[in-house]
Amino acid sequence: MQKRKVRVRFAPSPTGPLHIGGVRTALYNYLFARKHNGDFVLRIEDTDLTRYVQGAESYINDSLKWCGIMWNEGPFMGGPYAPYRQSERKYIYDKYISVLLEKGHAYYAFDTPEEINAMRDKIESENLGNPQYDAVTRKLMCNSLTLSSTETKKKLESGQPYVIRALIPENKEVHFTDIVRGKLKVNSSTLDDKVLMKADGLPTYHLANVVDDYLMKISHVIRGEEWLPSAPLHVLLYKFFGWEKQMPEFAHLPLIFKPDGKGKLSKRDGERLGFPVYPLMWKDPETGETSSGYRESGYFPEAFVNTLAMLGWNPGTEQEIFSMNELIKEFSLENVGKAGARFNPDKAKWFNHQYLLEKNSEEIAKDFMIIVRDKKYSIKQDKLTRIMSLVKHRVNFVHELWDQTSFFFEPPLSFNEKTIKKKWKDQTPEILEKVLQVLSDITPFNVSNIDKALNEFIEQHNVSTGILMTGLRICLVGDAKGPDLKEIMTILGREEVINRIEFALKTIN
Repeated sequence: MQKRKVRVRFAPSPTGPLHIGGVRTALYNYLFARKHNGDFVLRIEDTDLTRYVQGAESYINDSLKWCGIMWNEGPFMGGPYAPYRQSERKYIYDKYISVLLEKGHAYYAFDTPEEINAMRDKIESENLGNPQYDAVTRKLMCNSLTLSSTETKKKLESGQPYVIRALIPENKEVHFTDIVRGKLKVNSSTLDDKVLMKADGLPTYHLANVVDDYLMKISHVIRGEEWLPSAPLHVLLYKFFGWEKQMPEFAHLPLIFKPDGKGKLSKRDGERLGFPVYPLMWKDPETGETSSGYRESGYFPEAFVNTLAMLGWNPGTEQEIFSMNELIKEFSLENVGKAGARFNPDKAKWFNHQYLLEKNSEEIAKDFMIIVRDKKYSIKQDKLTRIMSLVKHRVNFVHELWDQTSFFFEPPLSFNEKTIKKKWKDQTPEILEKVLQVLSDITPFNVSNIDKALNEFIEQHNVSTGILMTGLRICLVGDAKGPDLKEIMTILGREEVINRIEFALKTIN
């Protein structure tokens, strides 16, 4: 038997911003497709017009591009199975719903919402079982199974609202294999007769995704665990259509859990604990409410992708840092776990720190130059690159570099009181007064000459290295912090160093 070409799809609904769980689903689909030289399809499932959010589709598009998750086919770029928005494929679904009706695998239901609610309330109040529209309750409702063909025809011709439901067979075992979870078996008596076509004439996810996956020759359906309860219905639909041989393989991914407590990670958890749950910043078009994004929070896309890749997938080794190409090479659905993965915001920062360390200082300097210019300072690129090499290991994000480097641009006008009280000794001013002349004579004013001159000064005057170096650091930085002191002095230059020491001697009592 000829092996099927790998074709996967990511099919989000434009009902709001793309959650990091959705990005992980897209990532796993992308990695699987690339590893097997397959196709990655982006499909927009926008048949629920009541939940459509303006700008959500563009947000999905921009988010995936920022992550480096690029698709072969989809909206805007087209492909052999266009269109890729379900709202543009209604004429296709009409054909296939007719097939199900003709074969007796679907039926018309004319029940009002009030009648359905009354049915569910009765089942719950009398503890009769699951409050759902199923093989038992459908016999008591207003549908083409309980009505005569004449009555059904009359209702259809009169324009009475209806939906079309799947006719789930009674007491049948539905078997399917999930790559992540193994062999699964569900009795059809637990399933309800899901709506396949809504009253507005548009299909539900259940019909549309099965038809589209078949027509687009999707070989593997890789999606979130929340769709696992729907998988038996989808398997039945493939059988109803006679497409069993073309049915894709399923892989239902584990949930991403909140960092603390139980339950699925939500926007509220991010707001509560102070981390983003969206890849990019999102502004709600109706309320104007803004939600933070990983891009705007300073994360590198590579670090964000690496973080998500490790949420549910285990490479089987101790390696944690993976480039996209390495992820493509190593990824396998068999190594995706069944249990939910707990999101750790500190680990996400750790990943970003690792990627910042891997970047060369010149590249970081180019990013940081934007912040420097925004603060109305100017500095040569090579000098900024040198500064970055001294401090990049101290931060997780580029924007945090300002706190580590501001003294290079702004001389301290005040000095940390706690540090002065603890480390500014009685003899410090006298020592610094003497060292001023030494600094004036150093030529050229560089790291090695400064180091040599200060060591000679310490030896000749028998002064404490700690008192001298700490005093100099306080004068230049405003506190007992910062990178190598000789590097700071070299970058600032002789004149600026002397000016800062003199100012500190006048200011510190």
